[in-house]
Amino acid sequence: MNILERYHAMEYGPAPEARNEADAWFAARDFGKALFIGGDWKAASGGKTFDTSEPSSGKLLAKVSDANAADIDAAVSAAAKALPKWSASTGYQRAKALYAIGRAMQRHQRLFAVLETIDNGKPIRESRDIDVPLAIRHFIHHAGWAQALDRDFPGHKGVGVVGQIIPWNFPLLMLAWKIAPALAAGCTVVLKPAEFTPLTAILFAEICERAGVPKGVVNIVQGGPEAGAAIVNHPGIQKIAFTGSSEVGKIIRKATAGSGKKLSLELGGKSAFIVFEDADLDSAVEGLVDGIWFNQGQVCCAGSRLLVQEGIADALIAKVKVRMSRLRVGSPLDKNTDIGPLVDLTQLDRVKGLIAEGARQGAVCWQPDATLPSSGYYHLPTLATGVSPANILAQEEVFGPVLATMTFRNTEEAIELANNTRYGLAASVWSENVNLALHVAPQLKAGVVWINGTNMFDAACGFGGYRESGFGREGGREGMFEYLAAKLPLGPVIKPATSSAQPVEQAGGVAIDRTAKLFIGGKQVRPDGNYSIAVATAKGKLAGEVGLGSRKDIRDAVSAARACKSWPEATAYNRSQVLYYLAENLSGRASEFAARLTELTGANAKAARDEVELSIERLFLYAGLADKFEGRVHQPPARAVTLALHEPVGVVGIVAPDNQPLLGFVSLVAPALAMGNTVIAVPSERYPLLATDLYQVIEYSDVPAGAINIVTGRSAELAGVLAKHDDVDGLWLFTDAETCAKAEADSIGNLKRVWSGNGRSLDWASEEAAGDALLRRAIEVKNVWVPYGD
Repeated sequence: MNILERYHAMEYGPAPEARNEADAWFAARDFGKALFIGGDWKAASGGKTFDTSEPSSGKLLAKVSDANAADIDAAVSAAAKALPKWSASTGYQRAKALYAIGRAMQRHQRLFAVLETIDNGKPIRESRDIDVPLAIRHFIHHAGWAQALDRDFPGHKGVGVVGQIIPWNFPLLMLAWKIAPALAAGCTVVLKPAEFTPLTAILFAEICERAGVPKGVVNIVQGGPEAGAAIVNHPGIQKIAFTGSSEVGKIIRKATAGSGKKLSLELGGKSAFIVFEDADLDSAVEGLVDGIWFNQGQVCCAGSRLLVQEGIADALIAKVKVRMSRLRVGSPLDKNTDIGPLVDLTQLDRVKGLIAEGARQGAVCWQPDATLPSSGYYHLPTLATGVSPANILAQEEVFGPVLATMTFRNTEEAIELANNTRYGLAASVWSENVNLALHVAPQLKAGVVWINGTNMFDAACGFGGYRESGFGREGGREGMFEYLAAKLPLGPVIKPATSSAQPVEQAGGVAIDRTAKLFIGGKQVRPDGNYSIAVATAKGKLAGEVGLGSRKDIRDAVSAARACKSWPEATAYNRSQVLYYLAENLSGRASEFAARLTELTGANAKAARDEVELSIERLFLYAGLADKFEGRVHQPPARAVTLALHEPVGVVGIVAPDNQPLLGFVSLVAPALAMGNTVIAVPSERYPLLATDLYQVIEYSDVPAGAINIVTGRSAELAGVLAKHDDVDGLWLFTDAETCAKAEADSIGNLKRVWSGNGRSLDWASEEAAGDALLRRAIEVKNVWVPYGD
C-alpha cells in the first residue's frame, strides 16, 4: 500500500480532551453555596437546589443553589450598595478591573473550555477556539471603552443597577457580552445564568474574586423562572438585558411596560443563508456547515433557511449531503467531533417534534447514515427539502441541527423569501460578485449580514436584530449605549386628557368652514367616522374643528407610510434638501404660525415668534444632519471589515405633546424623517391646528406622498392603535403615564421599538432635546461583514 492509499484509508481515532482539572474543580466546590452575592458565596435562602446534568451522558453534574425572590433582593441590594463607589471610580480604575478579569480568564481558559463543553455539550473545538477566546476579547476590549467613556460618550453615565438574564447555548460568551459593557459603563450587575448551564458562571465569579473586582459590583445568582421574574420585576433595577426566546422577550417587554427601565432584547432568529448561482459552492458548503451545525444548531443566528438559486440547487444539495455524511457526531470532549449532544432531553424532544410536523406539512427530511452514541441527547444533522415558505421548518426557530431548503429564481425573489419571517437577526449572502452581495445586504431585514461567511463576531462590532429578534445591540459602540443614559431636560408632567367634551364658545365673525381634515398619503382626507372635535382658543372660543381620527384612519395612514418607498430609498442628501425646503416654506409663513400659537396657547407675541423660529432652526438642524449622522467601518481582528450601516427603523408612529406644540411636533417628526423613516404623527390633542396648518407647507415642499401622515384625535386612543399595529416598526410617545405604559405593553405583537416619556414631556427648546439623542432612536444599525483576501 503506497502513501496515498494509506492516506485515503485513514480513519479518525479518538482524541479526547483531558477533564481531570475540571473534575478536580467539581470536587473542590460546594454547589449548595453557588450564589455569589456581595462578594460572598451563599446558599439559597429557601434551601432549594436544581440539578444540572451532562448532555453527553445525562449524568448528574451538580445540585446547584436555586435562588428565590429574597435572594434576588439581596443581590440587588448588594449591587445598589456598590454602585455609588463603582460609578464614581475613574475610567482607568474600571479599565484595570476589566483587564484583570480578561487576563485571569486567559490563565484559566482551558478549564473554562472544558467546563463549558461538559455542561453545554458543544464540541471542545468550539468552546476552546471560539467561545472562550471571544469572551476574553470582550473584557479586554471593553477595558478600553471604560477609559474612553468621557471622551466618546460625553454627557452620558452608567444607567445604574443592571439585571441580566442569559441563555444556555453560549453560557460564558453571553455572560461576557453583558457584563463587560455594563462594568465599563460604571454599572453594577445582577446576572442569572440558565439552569441548564450554570458552571462557567460560577467559575467566572471566582475569577472576579481573584481579579479584585469590588464586592457587590458583580453578583451571579443561579436559579429558574422565579429568579428571572424577580430580576425583571425588581424596582431597584434600572435596566434589563435579556437573551433568549422571543416568547419570553415579549413577556419581559410587557412586564417592564411603564416602569421606566431601559430594556435590550436579543431574541430568536430564522436566518437566511442565500447562495447565488455565481457563488463558490465548495466554500458555501463549508460556510453552511458553520452556519447551521455549529453548536448543534443551537444558535439564535443559525443559518437555518438555505435559499439557493434554481440553476445550482441540485449541485449544491448533492454537495451538502456528501458533507453531512462526513460530519462526526459523538463525545463533545473529542477534538474530532463536529456535532455534540443537544443541551437537554426537552430540547431533543422539541427538535424531533418540529421535524415530524415539518414532514407532515410536506417537507422531505434526509439524514446521513450514521450511528448515534448510546447515551446522551444526540440528534443527527437533518436536511429538509421541498419546504414551502409556510412550512413550520421555514417559519419557526427549531434551535437544532435542522436545515430547511428553498429555491429562488432571481435576486428580488431571494430578498422576498429571506424577509418572509417575523424574525430579523442575521443573514448570509454568498456570491463571487461583491456588487450583487452589497446590493442585497441593505435590503435584508436583519441586524447582521455576513458576505461569503457566517458566524463572524467581534467585541468591536455590534450584534442584534430587527423585528421579533429584539432590539438593542451588544458589542461595539452601539452596545455601550445600551448601558448608558443621558439626562434629557424634562418638561411638564402630562395629565390624561379629559374624556368629556368641553363646551366651546362660538367665535365672532363669519367663516364658511373651520374644519381641518386628516393628512394621509399626501392628501387631505375626511376621517372615516365623519366625526370632528372642536378646538378652543386660549380664551375658550372656537378656533376651528379637526377630524376625529379612528382605528381605520390609522390603518390607512400606516398603509400609506408603508407604500411610500421613495423616501427611505432617497439619498440622505435628497432628504436633506427636502427638509431645508420645509424650513424655508415654514419661514415664509412664520408670522401666521406665531399668530396661531398666540391664539391657541395664549403665549405672548415674542414667545410665539421664538417657538416658530426655533422650529425652523430645528428643521435646519436635521436637514444638515441627514447626510452626516452616518455609520462606521470597524476593523475586527480578522481579514474582514464590518460596515455599521445606519438604516431607518421603518414606519414610526409619533404621539406629540401639548407643551410647545409646534416645536415639540417638529422636534419629533424631523429626526425621524431625516433618517429615512416614514411617519404617522398624532399631534397635540389640545392644539392640533398647529399641525393641520402645516399641510400646505408639506404639500409644496416636495415631500413624497405618505412620508408624513397626520391623524388628529384622541391621543390615548390613537396611541393604542399604533401600539397594536404590527406594520408600525417604532413608536414615540409623549403623553400621560398610563397611556405610555399601556402602549408599551401593547407593542409586543411585533416587538416594535418604543420610546416613551413615561408621562413627562421634554423641554423642546433645550439643545439636549435635539441632535444625536433623537437621531439614534430613528435608526437601526446593521453590521455587514465583508471578508477580503484568499
